[in-house]
This record gives sequence, C-alpha cells and structure tokens, in this order.
Amino acid sequence: MKKELKHLMALMVLALGLIACHDDLDQSPIDPDSFTEEDVFANAVEAKGALAKLYASLALTGQQGPSGQADIADIDEGFSQYSRMLFNLNELTTDHAVVGWGDAGLPDLHGQYWSGGNDFTEAMYYRLAQEVSFCNSFIENASALSEIEVQTFIAEARFLRAFAYYNLIDLYGNVPLVTEVSTDLPQQASRLELFNFVESELLEIQNILSQSGSNEYGRVDEVAAWALLSKLYLNAEVWTGTSRYTDCVTYSNNVINSTYSINTNDANGNGTAYDELFLADNDTNGAQNEFIFTLNFDGLRSQTYGGSTFLVHAAIGGAMDATEFGVNGGWAGLRTTKSLVEKFPQLSIADLNNALGTQSDWGIVGDGTPNGWTGPDTEMYQTGTNQYALYTELTDGFLKFRFNEDWGNNYGDNGADGSLESGGENIAVTAGTYYITLDLDALTYSITSFTPTSDQRAMFYADGQNLEIEDISEFTDGYAVTKFKNIDSNGDQGVDSGGDFVDTDLPLIRLAEIYLNYAEATLRGGGGGDLNLATTKINELIERANGGPGANVSSGDITLDFILDERSRELYWEGQRRTDLIRYNYFTTDAYLWPFKGNSPQGTSVANYRNLFPLPNSIITVNPNLSQNEGY
Repeated sequence: MKKELKHLMALMVLALGLIACHDDLDQSPIDPDSFTEEDVFANAVEAKGALAKLYASLALTGQQGPSGQADIADIDEGFSQYSRMLFNLNELTTDHAVVGWGDAGLPDLHGQYWSGGNDFTEAMYYRLAQEVSFCNSFIENASALSEIEVQTFIAEARFLRAFAYYNLIDLYGNVPLVTEVSTDLPQQASRLELFNFVESELLEIQNILSQSGSNEYGRVDEVAAWALLSKLYLNAEVWTGTSRYTDCVTYSNNVINSTYSINTNDANGNGTAYDELFLADNDTNGAQNEFIFTLNFDGLRSQTYGGSTFLVHAAIGGAMDATEFGVNGGWAGLRTTKSLVEKFPQLSIADLNNALGTQSDWGIVGDGTPNGWTGPDTEMYQTGTNQYALYTELTDGFLKFRFNEDWGNNYGDNGADGSLESGGENIAVTAGTYYITLDLDALTYSITSFTPTSDQRAMFYADGQNLEIEDISEFTDGYAVTKFKNIDSNGDQGVDSGGDFVDTDLPLIRLAEIYLNYAEATLRGGGGGDLNLATTKINELIERANGGPGANVSSGDITLDFILDERSRELYWEGQRRTDLIRYNYFTTDAYLWPFKGNSPQGTSVANYRNLFPLPNSIITVNPNLSQNEGY
C-alpha cells in the first residue's frame, strides 16, 4: 500500500503542475484551473490521485524532486520541506538539537534571536499556506463528484487542512482563516477562532473518515482525528486561555482503545523494538501498527532533501561511518546538547560490569586504560567459554589484552583490522566510555562507544564527540544522534543504491505520544483520567526501551516533570519539543536552561514573545489586514 500511494503521489506531482507562490493563506496555485481539468476530477479514481498530492505536499516540495519545478517560488526547495522546517522550528530551538551550519537565519534559531525576516520561519509559513490552499481547492472541486467514497477523500482533505492550521496556531498564533479559493486579501483570525475551527472540523469528520485501521497505509482514518483532537486539547490552555484536559483524556482514551498498538516486534533482534520505528522498513516491520499519521518516503519515488533524508545525512559527521546508516555520506550538521543526553538515567560502570558475569584473569593494559602500562590490569568479565567483556572509561592512548598480568601471554592487533595476534601491535584508542569484547576462539575483539544507560532510546554517537559544546560550528562538539537510519531490520540499505535518498517514513503522530498526552492530561486534572492506567501505559514504553520491566515506575513517580522528561526520551527529534516546553512555561523562562539557550553558552532566559514566531515580513507588507506578532 505504501508503494501504491507513493506512486500516485509521484504521478500527481507531475500531472497537476501546481506551482504556487503564497503571499497569503488565501492564495491559490498560479494556475487555478489545474484542479478543475476533466482528467483530474472526472471521477473518484482520478480524485484519489489529486488527494495524493495533498499528502505529498507535506512530504515533497515540487513537481519532480528533489529539486526543480518547485511548488513555491523563491524558496529553496532543499530546506523548505515541511518536516525539515518542523525540526528546525520545534527541535533546533530547544535543548534537543544544535546545527553547525552557518546559513543566514539558521544559527538564530537555536540562539533564539530570530527576526521577522528569518528565512526558515518564512519558509514554514509558506509551506503550510500551500497545504491550506491545495486542500481548499481539492475540497471545492471534489464536492462536485457524487461517488460515496469521495466523501471520505474530502474528509481526509479537511483533516490535512486542520493539521496545517494546528501547526499555524502553534507556531504563529493569529493567522488568516481561509476555507475556500479566493483572490480577496483575508482578515486575520484570532487563535481562539482558529482553535474552534480546527476542533469543529475534526469533530465533524471523525465519523466520515475510514474506521480505525481500515484505510491504506499512509492515509488517515478516524483515529487520526481523535489523536489530533488529543493534541489540540492538551495545548488549549496555552492557546486559548481555557483548559480542556478532560476532552484530552476523552479523545486520548479513544485512541488508546483503537486498533493501533505499540510496536513490540524486535525484528532485528537487538533486544528492543524502539529502533524499528525509525528504520527503512518501518512501513512493514511492525512499526506501522503504531503510526497514526506519517509522511511516506521512498529513495527512488519520492526524493527530497528534507524528510528522513535530512535527518539521516545531517546527523552524520566526525568519525561516523555513513554506510552504517545506509547512506553515502554525512552533512556534518546536527547534534544534541548534554541536556537531552542527561535525560536518560545513567548506570554506573560497576553496575554494568557486575551484570556481565564473573571477573576473569584476562584484562586490558596500556596508557589508554585506567591503570596505565604498569597495571594492575583492568580485569574483564567472562560472558561465555573463551568470551570476555568489559565496560570502562578509556583515555587517548593504546591498550593490549593480557592474561594474568603476564607479558608472555598477550594479544595486540597488527594492521588495526580487528583481528588479534599473539604479541601483536598496541591498539590505539581515544577518550570515551566503551564496551570492549574479547573472543579467544575467533581471536577478534571490539571496542564500541556507548552511553551508560539501559534505555535503548538513548541513541547517541559519542566516539570522538564532546558532551560539552564550546563551539556549535564544530561537529565534534555535542553528541551525534543515531535515531534515524536508511537501513532495514535486516541491516540492508534502502532502495536508492547510490545512498543519496532515504526510505524511512516519519511518524507525525504515533500511539506513544497519545499515551503521554493521556498521562499529562490526567495529572493536570482531566476528568475521567486514571493515573493507574496512565502508569501502565508509560511502563509499556519504558519496558520496550529497556528490554524488560526493570526500570518500570509506580504511580507515585508520575509527576508533570517526569512526563515532560519521558516525552523527551520517547519523542526527541520528532517535532514536539518546543510545543512541550511552552506548555510547561520552560521555553523562554529561566525555569529551565540548556546550552546556548538565548545565545548564551550556559543558557539564559529570553523574552516570552518568542513563544510565537513572527509572521513573514513579506506578507505583512502585502496584506494591510494583518498585524505582526508582538515583539517583532
């Protein structure tokens, strides 16, 4: 189903020829007749193809991909794709991410000193405006068709329009509310008016959309409407001044009781099912059962420099091997701050080693090891017959494997090829925390960088990276994030053999988020909420992350700050963080600081008007009906 939808998307990108430049939310494509051609809206089959364009407009950027024949003129296609902008505005502005590139306006985001002329805030506005415009045109033209299934198509278009407005409310506040194709300059609507519109649309279409789990993969059903209502109500107090936590509980509960389920299929056999959510086959490996609304990508059929292609390539640099991520190289840009790394409970080296087995007479020795060349050796732990392992801190230098501190029985590595030779050459190591293995049957070893936590959601690359960030432009300052990969559960690369473009789909809403919405709304006083159920659902996520119940929590552990941290652990780099921090009043205040918040190395507060982004200066100039957001 994924490939069929992607093929339709690719066909309609070419067939419709929709090239638009939006100076306001009411702007239609330059060729307003594109959606009214007989071969586009002749029947339900053709209308389904036009519907695919609405989904494609959030995933892609133009008519041919990855660049050329752009949907929006005068905006760089590479950086203006929707989910890439969502990352920039909702993750890069927070403790979750920094970027080393110096493109004009990009450093402003993490430093929180952007202006009304920022290219990235402007690009996101135009991208969402395009989606509203395309949806309005589709709804108007599809309404002339009589086939029953077209009503479902129209409901999906209304969902996508509501989703675009959800984003606009979150990011910009007061924007025009436009529901039909028009050439008149629109009036500005209040956040409350926009909120009420999105709510009413979702309530009206919930019973028109396909039933839970019955639609094609990549298309929304009734559960998507409930999930978006859950998100909307969770943020109602910030956006409208009136809390709606009881409604959040209600619609979160609808989602929880639907056909969707948390992925527990450990297809690649690494002890946890969490990483399956972000692999190239996440449409088939079990992860799809958790995805409520996704952006679909294919390395051959839907190429873009945004989407998962951006998240994989941009997070690779330094000593990282791009082939391990299924791509042909890294862009050396994105890392994270220590604030995210430290969200994961740290285990002591001693605890980790004690879990390996019993100490042995085999150990490591050298100036890169804790006790230097003079020893005593740092003893390894026996994990099987002739199998040994050790967690330890290393420094820049060298090591060798030695038995019972006897130089007559030692191993090194001639040629640094991973194989051992008796009395071989010293093995070079760099500073960091490592998991070291020794296999005396195969005469091989491994030295693997790791973060000392049992939570497998802590997907960081630390080898050669500094936890502390002194210079954001240096890729080696800050841990790299390895969450997204262009390899499948079998370790195979995505379909683009050149390794340029990525297959991995991106979940915009998944069931785990709704579990956390339910818990937060319950704790905030939502009627009908059950804290014991909330605890059970959170423990489902923790058990998946830890490969068992050892880290589970009790209801007494569930506080608002715990939930916020759990959201960070579960949802980082998925476009949620800024919204969450604003809801907790942490985004601009000094109640929570992170490195380079407010452009200060230690972090500082900023003016609270930055809880909203500015409307693009270009549209303020064009439309006298619009007023700029406070502070800009």
